[in-house]
Amino acid sequence: MNNHNIPSPRELEKELNEYLSKKYGDNVRLSVPLLFPDKAETGTEEQEKKKAPSGPKINFDMKPEELESYLNEYVIKQEKAKEILSTKICTHFNRIKHEDDSATVGNIKNNIIMIGPTGVGKTFLIKLIAQKIGVPFVKGDATKFSETGYVGGDAEDLVRDLVREANGDIERAQYGIIYIDEIDKIASSNNLYGPDVSRTGVQRALLKPMEETEVDLKVPHDIVSQMEAVEQYRKTGKRERKMINTKNILFIVSGAFSGLEKIVGERLNSKGLGFGAELKHRDREDELFEQAKSEDLMKYGFESEFIGRLPVVAVFETLTTDDLYAILKNPNSTVINSKKRDFMAYGIDIRFEGDALRKIAEMACEEKTGARGLISAVERVLLKFEKKLPSTEIKKLVVTGAMAEHPVKELKALLSARDCAPLYDRHQQLIEQEKYELRERILEKRASLGAAKSTFLNALRLDILVNTAVVKCRDYQKVLDEAILIDGAVKHFEKTFHERYAINIQFDETAVNRVLEMVLDDGTDVDRLLDMLLKNYEHGLKLVREKTGRNSFVFPKEAIESPQHYLNNLIRESYQQGA
Repeated sequence: MNNHNIPSPRELEKELNEYLSKKYGDNVRLSVPLLFPDKAETGTEEQEKKKAPSGPKINFDMKPEELESYLNEYVIKQEKAKEILSTKICTHFNRIKHEDDSATVGNIKNNIIMIGPTGVGKTFLIKLIAQKIGVPFVKGDATKFSETGYVGGDAEDLVRDLVREANGDIERAQYGIIYIDEIDKIASSNNLYGPDVSRTGVQRALLKPMEETEVDLKVPHDIVSQMEAVEQYRKTGKRERKMINTKNILFIVSGAFSGLEKIVGERLNSKGLGFGAELKHRDREDELFEQAKSEDLMKYGFESEFIGRLPVVAVFETLTTDDLYAILKNPNSTVINSKKRDFMAYGIDIRFEGDALRKIAEMACEEKTGARGLISAVERVLLKFEKKLPSTEIKKLVVTGAMAEHPVKELKALLSARDCAPLYDRHQQLIEQEKYELRERILEKRASLGAAKSTFLNALRLDILVNTAVVKCRDYQKVLDEAILIDGAVKHFEKTFHERYAINIQFDETAVNRVLEMVLDDGTDVDRLLDMLLKNYEHGLKLVREKTGRNSFVFPKEAIESPQHYLNNLIRESYQQGA
């Protein structure tokens, strides 16, 4: 058969549809591109190469002390763990940036094992690090893994989840962090103190991903990936096998490791170090955890190859009542700020006295679940207030020590009170106290903010930052980052205005500060705000230029607060000068 007799995909589609139409009517039609990709859609190999990203997507230059300083803003206690994690994680990402392919033979990753009781901040700390660094992060539970993946999931599923977290960007996912909790539950049962179920198969399944392997993103049981592969073939005509390499993925595992302290104690006691006494105190257990070695973990039920993939050990300390109180007092406390936002959703501003926070910390400590107990303790105190107050006219609430001890009694007293002035006065005092404490905290840590942020944050802007963070119950560091972006947007607007109208404008510091206040208050887009405020300025400034020859203008705060009035005065003055 000659080539000119072979129909094109479009001709074939037309002929087949004519036949189907005659036999079945218009209810049945065939789309040939589903079977034969159109050449126009596939493109050339050169085009595909042009679309492919080039170069590693890692631009990391953070130093260990910078990351540790950041963690200190959010995580109470755990000084040794923060030091280890900030150092080894920074080293991991900085080393990636400087290594070439030839340097990776025999590479040992800084995979980390974290040991500590529940509620001490292990997961929170890793999430903070991933957020600060800006890499994809996924968390898995070791108890849900199986050796083969037929029951539950497997370690490779977490690698695929990294790609989803990176919005399909495989290159970026290859620098992600995988965090596996409850790793102690997959220890084998050949020891006296560890878990009873043998999970050595899961340990072996983790070995390759933790070191380096290629993981296929398409798996038989994943319908979505199968559909994506069909669509890709329809467009390109190629059966592309998408893989992700785990060489630079950092693995962090954690667990409570109940019983490990006894294994460590027996080893140390056998060497005559005096650790054989009964473990009656938590600080004693923490001290023993810090003495743990690879041999102890292997006796606990882990294979030597598995422990060998986790060269870094970080031990977390048990939290005391004072630690829990410090967590609540921290201006970045997620527990308190979250509860403030709950009440803010009803237009109610809630503030906490120190006595109340102390009582809540004591209640949480009794639960022996670490910082997790704080959430349930706060809920026990405030649930009835959260239910009742939205139906009243009360818009300000002060949580006192008495309220923390007797919430029902204090709610009745609040609802029956005729004069709320004392309550509102105390509420305002607490706001001012929070502002003072936050201002002092920022000034104390100013050097750790970096030169650029420290220079930006003059006295007036510090007041704006503190006021926004306290009143809006926001993280002050995030407010500072947003303020710097707003300042940059104002400068960009000045440049754009000049490009459009050939007129030089500049906002002085008072004007920029007023823009900061307005945008931080309601989240308005900077360009939209300035366009709206200066909508008549093009024509007005051109009039001034015609009268006076002036082509540069510096705008003070008045140009933001009363833009039309300020412009009218400029025009009036220019006419008086030209008269």
